[in-house]
Amino acid sequence: MEAGKQTYAAAGVSIEKGEAVVERLRAAVESTGARGFGAFAGLYPLDDRRLLAASTDSVGTKLVIARERGRLRVCGADLAAHCINDVLTSGAEPLFFLDYVAANRIDLDQVAELVEGAAEVCRAAGCALIGGETAELPGIYKEGELDFAGTCVGLVERDGLIDGSRIEVGDAVVGLPSAGVHANGFTLVRRVLERQDYDGDDLLAPTRLYLEDVRRLRERADVRGLANVTGGGILGNLSRVLPEGLRAEIDWDAWERPPVFWWLGQHVEEEELRRVFNLGIGYCAVVAEPGDALVIGRIVPT
Repeated sequence: MEAGKQTYAAAGVSIEKGEAVVERLRAAVESTGARGFGAFAGLYPLDDRRLLAASTDSVGTKLVIARERGRLRVCGADLAAHCINDVLTSGAEPLFFLDYVAANRIDLDQVAELVEGAAEVCRAAGCALIGGETAELPGIYKEGELDFAGTCVGLVERDGLIDGSRIEVGDAVVGLPSAGVHANGFTLVRRVLERQDYDGDDLLAPTRLYLEDVRRLRERADVRGLANVTGGGILGNLSRVLPEGLRAEIDWDAWERPPVFWWLGQHVEEEELRRVFNLGIGYCAVVAEPGDALVIGRIVPT
């Protein structure tokens, strides 16, 4: 580690601990009959033909910077897009979304910004925002702090399910561009901002909604796996959809990184950048024949 370089762990977040929590809880969760635990979206059989796919998440510490800069609306968009993108990895179409706002003290204008941002993305996705909850929790949150979480539920036909099981050696990894940092790694971003400011649009740009991109890709290619590139980076998230015995080999020079990642690279080592951030690729698809899509890697044996 170069002297003075920042890490996610030193900033207060352990990716390894998050992975350990999933494994610790696996037995308890699967004992309830759950399917897909640890995947981007959990699955529930609705009937013999269809499954519900669901995902829940929060915006995280991006809210701190967005609130300071008057950009809370983008965090509303982040939440809806993130949850819909997760559900989309199963091949599901989004049905509905619910949100939850918690704060030391509820500020109506802040809540409105968040919910309006989420509603904008839901409209674009044809996903109904059917309800939510607000909570004032002064014993949990400090003055001025808030959190925004949500859940998306989608529907997928069994014969249209995408679960990575058909992925083979030689398949191509297709990358879909991100708008910037999206909503992951901001605990580390905040630590870097203490050293050097950055005001580029790609720092707080809302998470891209990949629904139409994936629809178009599925029309022309055999999509065998989909990964939402969130915490854990490209490799960490691709590993969640690959069968045992396979791994992704990425060509890190196959695309141009947004400027924000070059700024972060002045303060964070390359290996850590790859572990934490999307680096300009917000979503990945594993396909047999990529056609003219942006290929960023291949599937190889472990």
